[in-house]
Amino acid sequence: MVATVALGLFAVRGRGGGGGGLAEWSVGGRSLGTVFIWVLMAGEGYTSFSYLGAAGWGYNYGAPVMYVVAYMSCGYAVGYVVGPLLWDYARRHALVGISDMVAHRYGRPWLGAAVAVLATVFLLPYIQLQITGMGVVVSTVTYGAVPLEWAYFVAFAVTTGFVVVSGLRGSAWVSVLKDVLVIGTLGFLAVYVPLHYFGGYGELFSRLTAERPEWLTLPGHGGAESGLGTGWFVSTSVLNALTVVIFPTTVAGYLGARDADALRRNAILLPAYNVLLFVPMLLGMAALFVVPGLAGADSNLALFKLIVDSLPAWAVGLIGVAAALSSIVPMAVFMLVIGTMWGRSVLSLVPRWSAGERQKPASQVVVVAAGALALVMTYTAPNTLVRLSLISYEGMAQLVPMLLLGLVWRRLTLAAAVSGLVTGVVAVCALVFTGHDPVWGVNAGMVALALNLVVTLAVAWGGPRETDGRPDAEVLAADPAVSG
Repeated sequence: MVATVALGLFAVRGRGGGGGGLAEWSVGGRSLGTVFIWVLMAGEGYTSFSYLGAAGWGYNYGAPVMYVVAYMSCGYAVGYVVGPLLWDYARRHALVGISDMVAHRYGRPWLGAAVAVLATVFLLPYIQLQITGMGVVVSTVTYGAVPLEWAYFVAFAVTTGFVVVSGLRGSAWVSVLKDVLVIGTLGFLAVYVPLHYFGGYGELFSRLTAERPEWLTLPGHGGAESGLGTGWFVSTSVLNALTVVIFPTTVAGYLGARDADALRRNAILLPAYNVLLFVPMLLGMAALFVVPGLAGADSNLALFKLIVDSLPAWAVGLIGVAAALSSIVPMAVFMLVIGTMWGRSVLSLVPRWSAGERQKPASQVVVVAAGALALVMTYTAPNTLVRLSLISYEGMAQLVPMLLLGLVWRRLTLAAAVSGLVTGVVAVCALVFTGHDPVWGVNAGMVALALNLVVTLAVAWGGPRETDGRPDAEVLAADPAVSG
């Protein structure tokens, strides 16, 4: 943890000692090359879910967990096109996030503030989940010597420490350490666990096909009652592939790139990293034969149950550090983008904070406040954020028409974009919180997005036309390869 903070703080050396404006802090001065963009965006993809949730899903359900690999790989393909568009649009107009992109596109600062608040509601649960995930990992790999409560605080303190000072650049540097450890530890576990417990992959797969065949096909162990069949798998993969490219943390990575070609190369290289996700998924299924009977939250520890008692303490600690960093890096970027959105789009509407030089310190204050709020709620009301997490990704998906469609279609009016967004958010909340997810085997977020799009198009075509005197080049995005 000390090395993590040191590496994050080291990132500001040669960049004015942590000086610079909001763009330097929030998007790395738009100067990160292919390698740093790769490790940063890979770091966002490998969260505590990679070590805990993926293994838990593999243990409980089996094949449905493969949706993670499917949507991330498809998302990178979409990002090959979308990433350069967003990068160029933000560079031309000096924008630093999705909230001020929306404000600029529709010419309404209040809309950017509304999007910032909405996105914060959907992102806060992810900070809490990373705090919880790191706490569980640290407590487990220290054999209970570090209580959960202290582990939660360590996660908050370590992340806040380097994010406030070094911003996105610090997260990119820490991602280098994290990726080295993730690749090394997951590569080791991919060999060690099957050999140690089964004598090789042949015996493992033989037992899976003979004793647990339902884990290897959709809808998995839960059967038809789980709702995790083919319709859910396809709709969730498509929905998440569209959403991930406009997710605020992904966009932060896009905007930090030195040029559009770095993003295109990154989109080509990142799917190879997804191969590692198969390891915790498969080892979660292997745990069925080694530690049967895990239920509830304990199933998320399936991977660590395999190694805590069979490896020396130093090896368990090394794997634990990799898992802990898999919480810290994405949590850092979540906190960073919340701070950036509030500093640029919300607090800037207050005269006292409207000046450009005031936006960075305002954003840094919000980073600490957002992390502290998630930490306090982890201690006092964890179920509140857990319930919000049910709609986080599906809720963010409702911004896709407003942002992506709006940046390529001039006819999309403010009234149409807002009407669609409100319809989508209300629909997804109603479906999820009443237990109707999936709906007829389809992800509720996809149903809500379809309603969102129908309303958006209906209002755009049937409603009044807006008069905006700005030229298309000022309002719309363009492929930088075409626009030059």
